[in-house]
Amino acid sequence: QVQLVESGGGSVQAGGSLRLSCAASGRTFSNYAMGWFRQAPGKEREFVAATSWNGGNTYYADSPKGRFTISRGNAKNTVYLQMNSLKPEDTAVYYCAARVMGGLGYFESEYDYWGQGTQVTVSS
Repeated sequence: QVQLVESGGGSVQAGGSLRLSCAASGRTFSNYAMGWFRQAPGKEREFVAATSWNGGNTYYADSPKGRFTISRGNAKNTVYLQMNSLKPEDTAVYYCAARVMGGLGYFESEYDYWGQGTQVTVSS
């Protein structure tokens, strides 16, 4: 059974940092592209960042660009999202996703597996 489990969410003040982790199990995800999405209250889920299967290519949405960093663990079955200089507008449930195709994915429809999400709350 394929499973993605996010961790590392929590509450932080504006300007603070959090590091989200996503552990994949059930398949060998080393050849899969991975991504992070988020959904704020009352809004649609939106793309945050993506990394290719080997971590060689990354892409970010405009809002978190320069503040967030996506990376893969050495075993490639883990993906991280380092979030710095957090803003109240970053408050959302953050989801990890895996894409069978190894290239970058920017849209929800391009991803095949999803985690349950982890809450990030940034207070002003």
